[in-house]
Amino acid sequence: MNKEEEMKEVELNEMDQEKQPMTGETPTGTEKNGCVKISVPEDTEVKFTGLSKEELMKVAGTAGWVRTRWILLVLFWLGWVGMLAGAVVIIVQAPRCKPIPEMNWWNEGPLYQISDVNAFSESGLKGVEEKLDYLNQMKVKGLVLGPIHTVQADKLSTLELTSINPEFGSDSDLKTLLDRAHRKGISIVLDLTPNYEGDSAWFNNAATVAERLKDACMFWLHKGVDGIFLSDLRKIVNTEAWTSIQAKFNETDGTKKPALMGSYTGLSVDGISVLLNRSGVDLLLTELPDPSDSSDTQALSIEKLYSMHPQTSLGWSLSGRTLGSLASRSPAVPVRLFQTLLFTLPGTPVFNAGDEIGLKIGEKSEAMWELDSQAENGNATAKSVQEERIALRDFFKALSDLRGKERSLLHGEFVSLYSSPSALAFLRIWDQSERFLIAINWGNAAVTMTLNNNDLPAEARVRVTTNAENLAVDSMVSLEKLELGSKQAVLLSYPYAG
Repeated sequence: MNKEEEMKEVELNEMDQEKQPMTGETPTGTEKNGCVKISVPEDTEVKFTGLSKEELMKVAGTAGWVRTRWILLVLFWLGWVGMLAGAVVIIVQAPRCKPIPEMNWWNEGPLYQISDVNAFSESGLKGVEEKLDYLNQMKVKGLVLGPIHTVQADKLSTLELTSINPEFGSDSDLKTLLDRAHRKGISIVLDLTPNYEGDSAWFNNAATVAERLKDACMFWLHKGVDGIFLSDLRKIVNTEAWTSIQAKFNETDGTKKPALMGSYTGLSVDGISVLLNRSGVDLLLTELPDPSDSSDTQALSIEKLYSMHPQTSLGWSLSGRTLGSLASRSPAVPVRLFQTLLFTLPGTPVFNAGDEIGLKIGEKSEAMWELDSQAENGNATAKSVQEERIALRDFFKALSDLRGKERSLLHGEFVSLYSSPSALAFLRIWDQSERFLIAINWGNAAVTMTLNNNDLPAEARVRVTTNAENLAVDSMVSLEKLELGSKQAVLLSYPYAG
């Protein structure tokens, strides 16, 4: 067999293989099966076509669909009208919110008196500017500076109400201080008490000084000062020039209102009321409540003043250029009690520089700026003193922050709950806002208060306390019989019940 024949035989054998049955068996007398090749598409796209416009219109016009559409439309409008009616009912039945009373900048937070600018900072007015960040942290809304004008004690001829004593700084220093303070939301009030280092604040010639004061007030207000403060107010309000002075502070251009402030000590509650009415000042500082009086006398004084005058005109101050510091008051009372009382009364709290850390008369103000470093580097005794002052500063800051945020403390009503010779308690409430209960025990013995108010809840939460050992912050306290330890104050809160 030649080569060509062998190749043909191989091809025939291969064809025979293709005709083999798929089972592998070869039946006798039958021909082998062949192979069938089928191609299956991988993706089969199915196209759905909806009804045509003509078909849709034909279906939509049937009686069933027309009836269904009308039913759905009626249900929609019935639901909409029902929701509208429900909203109207809720609005009508909801309790009305009281309008927020008009407040001025001196009512929004504590005022801070810097009577001796050089004692507060060796750099005078520049030093005050450097401490604005610190004062801002204390939530101070206004500074009462000075007096800083030029005068020699008891010498009327040396009085220059429109010039700054070079010992304190210059006009440019004051301008820079004003600009930066205003950017931080802090207002500046100048104390223009004329003879502030002499025996009589008005040189025993109030009428003559009042005429010069009238021009001085306008001079400083045009310089950007936010208010004027005057001590020994009763002597000047009887002068002919006083009406003109008062009118200058009512001539506003629609922007920030300048404040006319004053103080007088030694007056009874009735005397203070008469002075407020006669003077027409925006804010009057008194030495009430007097810690030397019993607590029930203090409570009556506060209630009487609050009932006769808007709280926006009441200023509470227990320290200052003539009164000294809180820590130097007699009888000695923990500074925290003073701070709690002043921050929670209806009106503006006014503090002297250093009151936030319990600085005493004669102590240097540098201690205020070295607290943190001395607490770390001093001896054991110094560390203890500094740590106590840091804690006192934090206590002041917590009260100041709380008063600035809570409506009841800002402009709420004053409701007396309890008073005795050594303790008092009162409520501050505003509309639907959270309620605050303040209780203070000045005495040397513990006291149990039975609070006279049927609307009080069973318990209240501790927000601020002078003694966290028996009344921890955020703990719940029973109000049925409120117990306070010796020299202790507590600020409690509870929600509006509706």
